[in-house]
Amino acid sequence: MAKPAAANDFAAGDFAGDMLIAEALASASAGDASAYFDLGVAFSTGSHGAPCDLIEAHKWFNLAAVGGHEEATVCRAEVADDMTAREIAEAQRRARQWLGATTRKAA
Repeated sequence: MAKPAAANDFAAGDFAGDMLIAEALASASAGDASAYFDLGVAFSTGSHGAPCDLIEAHKWFNLAAVGGHEEATVCRAEVADDMTAREIAEAQRRARQWLGATTRKAA
C-alpha cells in the first residue's frame, strides 16, 4: 500500500534536512565559519533534521563567532539568554573539544 502524498513529502523533507546537516558538518570539519553558523541555526530552531538543542546551538554559534561570522555573536547571545550558566559552560567545553579534535585531524 502506497503512503499518502503528505507522508512521502515529509519523508523527502527529512532526507533533505539530513543531507543539509551532513554537508554542513563536512564543511565545519574544514573550519568553515558559515557552516558553523548554519549548524547553530539548525540546532537553535530544530530544523533540517536537527533536534532543538540550545547547548549544541551555542557551541556552533560560538565557533562561528570565533571564525569571524558577524551574525554569530548576536545569535549566540540570544541563545544564551535561554540557557543556564551550566549549559553555557557545557557548550563552551564542547566548542573547545571540537576545535581540539579538528586541529588534531589537520596535523
